[in-house]
Amino acid sequence: MAKAAIYDFSGKHAVVTGGAAGIGEACVQRLLAGGAKVSIWDRDASSLQAAQTRHGANVQGVQVDVSDEQSVVAALKSTLAFCPHIDILVNSAGITGPNVTVIEYPVEEWNRVFDINVRGTFLTCKNIAPVMKLADDGKGHGRIVNIASVAGKEGNPNASAYSASKAAVIGLTKSLGKELAQSDIKVNCITPAAVKTGMFAQMTQQHIDFMLSKIPMNRFGETQEIANMVAWLASEECSFTTGAVFDISGGRATY
Repeated sequence: MAKAAIYDFSGKHAVVTGGAAGIGEACVQRLLAGGAKVSIWDRDASSLQAAQTRHGANVQGVQVDVSDEQSVVAALKSTLAFCPHIDILVNSAGITGPNVTVIEYPVEEWNRVFDINVRGTFLTCKNIAPVMKLADDGKGHGRIVNIASVAGKEGNPNASAYSASKAAVIGLTKSLGKELAQSDIKVNCITPAAVKTGMFAQMTQQHIDFMLSKIPMNRFGETQEIANMVAWLASEECSFTTGAVFDISGGRATY
């Protein structure tokens, strides 16, 4: 893989949900490489502590359940004590749910997927966007990047909750992007094909094989490749794009 461009994030403060592992942690590394401070929001305390140890003093770890509003509000308070402004939000926290048909899908599992993937993204945007709106003497400044999925565009069989939740993230991104378009707060999302992370443990081998068969490049994405695209969307170079959906699927997406 070619050497990634380093964007200048000096003086910036980012919040990355699900940032203790996988795509989220790769995004943390890219932001740190550009000079940012990063607050990692994650539910897993042990993974959070390990990630904070790996990344050093410019990283704050905050244990948070993004699906719970009180937890998000408390996390925001702690984060603003670490650094009094938030310039970048990357919503990477998410789960896949079970691989079963719609007819067989347990309602409680459906709700759990939507709670984390959709409600969690909504709550972080709802609470952090107002902080960004106060920047630049009230003119507003910031970058929000939501991690959706190509499944949200195409719909994977036996993954209805995941597919529908990621479609909802795309819709939320478009709505918020339009609402904030008069400010310098850019809101975009990306739609990766499958990337081999710890989330694969939530899937059946049959479903993993299906996802690979749909990628023309005949390989899974790498977390660093996803982080490279997120880095541009989080940078000042992303200046005339908002409410947009960026494909990163190895040729899978048809639109």
